[in-house]
Amino acid sequence: MKINRELLHAYLDDLLSETETARIERELRSSPALREQLRKLIGERERGDHSLGSIWRRHRLSCPTREQLGSYLLGALDEGWQDYVQFHLQTVACPYCLANLADLQTLQREAQPRVQARRRRFFESSAGYLKTIISTPK
Repeated sequence: MKINRELLHAYLDDLLSETETARIERELRSSPALREQLRKLIGERERGDHSLGSIWRRHRLSCPTREQLGSYLLGALDEGWQDYVQFHLQTVACPYCLANLADLQTLQREAQPRVQARRRRFFESSAGYLKTIISTPK
């Protein structure tokens, strides 16, 4: 992915993965033009840039909530929202939302063994209970 202003903003806000941060730092070392772009971006921030774009980015007005990202991950959003979140993640490639989604995916993977164990216990206790009901004469 090409390094753009949004990615540099995410870099400055420390919102990127270690891999992505390392990639940007390598590029910054080798590209005077990218260093100049970062310097200008830092200058805009220090001046308190109040452009519509900076306010939009700062408050993440186009970003879905963490709950919406979780619902997207489960495929539980209505079609319009599902399409929007997919666009936001894949086309806009919002680093903040991609990091949030990666975190939710990690939590989901970590929870799978516990969920399966809990379901097995429920099934075993239900199956045992049903056996006693069925085998008990009335």
